Amino acid sequence: MNIALILAAGSGTRMKNQTPKQFIEINDKPLFMYCVETFDHHPDIDMIIIATNEDSITKVKSYCKKFNITKVKKVIKGGISRQKSVYNCLMCLDLLGVDDNDNILIQDGARPLVNSQIISDNIEACNKFFAVNTVIPSTDTVIKSNDQETIYEIENRSQQYQGQTPQSFKFNIICDAHNKFKNSNDINITDDCRLVMNSGYPIHLVLGNKLNFKVTTPEDLIIFKALVAK
Repeated sequence: MNIALILAAGSGTRMKNQTPKQFIEINDKPLFMYCVETFDHHPDIDMIIIATNEDSITKVKSYCKKFNITKVKKVIKGGISRQKSVYNCLMCLDLLGVDDNDNILIQDGARPLVNSQIISDNIEACNKFFAVNTVIPSTDTVIKSNDQETIYEIENRSQQYQGQTPQSFKFNIICDAHNKFKNSNDINITDDCRLVMNSGYPIHLVLGNKLNFKVTTPEDLIIFKALVAK
């Protein structure tokens, strides 16, 4: 099976809005629902799990009903961090009895413009390589600073990529990585690909696109509204 985990928890503090960013409505549709619809309509996606804030579970279920979403199996409580939300989703899938060889596509609910081609490419690559990350080549020079005031190093742009989602893994691989992290004293790992890499698995690249950006700031929201209007 191909299973999508949609992460729609968090407060969205950088948005400077009382409403969590995932629930900001654009054209009478909440932000997170744009990507949920894309996964729901994809012919190769079999199941969707949504992680959200505990007090928003009923709201998310009502949105799924309103927009005729058919593949959402569970809406569960997210965690205090992204990693905890993913872990909660994995434990939910474990209870549902999914297979070790199932593909797990982890998607930020704040990336509303993920498209069907990116999803298909993730599924194909995950079947071949078992662990993949969606990326786009960096078009800007990446500058490293140790003191946030002066340049320490200028990275080689040809080797730099910007990470996106989905990040996709075989179920047994992502579970193994999270279980190892759970028993670790390292609290600074905030990315599923880093968890999997630290468990000894290579991550292969899948090409995304610039429109698959994460809505984080008020400026991002303006861009997304303009794209939807167009």
